[in-house]
Amino acid sequence: MRGRPNLYTNYPSEMSLFPTMTKRVVIGIFFVLMVLAPLSGIPWFGFLGGNSWLGLLNRVLIFGIGALGLNLLTGVAGQVSLGHAFFLAVGAYTAVVVGGDGGALWGLGLPIWIWLPASGLVAALIGILVAPMGVRIRGLYLAFATLGLVFIGLHLWRNLHFISGTPGIGRRWPNLDLYLWKGETPLMSFTSDGPLWWFLKPINWLPWVHVDEMPGNAKTYFLLAVLLIVFALAAKNLMRTRIGRSWAAIRDRDIAAEVMGVNEIRAKTEAFAVSSFYAGICGALLASFLGGVTPESWDLALAVEFVAIILIGGAGTVAGTLMGTSFVLLSPRIVDNLTHFLATQADEGGPLAFLGKLVIRSSPDDWLGILSLDAAGPGLSIFQFNVVLFGVLIIVFLIAEPLGLFGIWIKIRNYWKGWPFTY
Repeated sequence: MRGRPNLYTNYPSEMSLFPTMTKRVVIGIFFVLMVLAPLSGIPWFGFLGGNSWLGLLNRVLIFGIGALGLNLLTGVAGQVSLGHAFFLAVGAYTAVVVGGDGGALWGLGLPIWIWLPASGLVAALIGILVAPMGVRIRGLYLAFATLGLVFIGLHLWRNLHFISGTPGIGRRWPNLDLYLWKGETPLMSFTSDGPLWWFLKPINWLPWVHVDEMPGNAKTYFLLAVLLIVFALAAKNLMRTRIGRSWAAIRDRDIAAEVMGVNEIRAKTEAFAVSSFYAGICGALLASFLGGVTPESWDLALAVEFVAIILIGGAGTVAGTLMGTSFVLLSPRIVDNLTHFLATQADEGGPLAFLGKLVIRSSPDDWLGILSLDAAGPGLSIFQFNVVLFGVLIIVFLIAEPLGLFGIWIKIRNYWKGWPFTY
């Protein structure tokens, strides 16, 4: 009803994906911005079309798929998992075995429409084998059990040289190119510069947007954006189905859910399988995008990064998961740029020179500053500062705002809707 956006008169309207006009408008604007970002078409944010920023945005899209899978398992089904990096590695090595080149290493050289689904299916099968742990143990015990998968995986990847390659070096992954069959000319290349499709050259949609030749990172961006939208819609719809509601019931009170007829073993197995499928796709895309990944890359730090995404963004919500992914992956670049900007201000005596001197440690004898750009004194490096920042943010969000960034958005939205009556 007009003026009563949260008043629903029937169940289908309440369970629709975008029940209000505001949500439809926001989604539409967000979709337009996603299309314009790689084309440098967003005013004041044209730098997003640069090669370095596009590479970072591609990582955000890839990690978003994996984070959605962990959100379904931990945020919706309530099964705490610290072994997400293991399933990413399973998907990545399935992709390289099915789609990689042969020779001294295993590789069938099959096209992307085979190796990408296969990476998700194999990871899902492994998830089904791991699922019985979720029935026998829960909570902290389940977290430590899944944590053991990461260390088991690290041992396997270091020793299965015919699959993972040489330790510390790794091997080459197949490119994100679309072939009908191996050995043929690609129908569509998402890695080389050129037109995305024959009817999109040149691009003159807006007066300030003119693209004669699209870079490979931009074409990869559009491929990954389409995949992320598909997986996000699938996750959102899954949460609304009988299966998703059974997961939520187990998360809230597993014994009561089982008394009401929810098959706990089946529900937890489904949650592990779907989450592992998402992780396998994410791992395959990540390794293919990077081109080469060492066996040591699938470690505990990667698993904790996904947990940080869920906690900072907001567990149990698709929007919060995507917000958390963007925040966790973009904040290091923002901190790096801001740090160098403050250092420049301090050196050149700009208007923010006082803040730069307060934050940046310029010499070993400098008593001020917590950041050190050249390892001067006991200050933190930018990498170390980002690690500390994530730890602090996890603690703050767990204590002050359990719903993370999504919870902050809900408070802002409710304040805006209820103004001037803010109580």
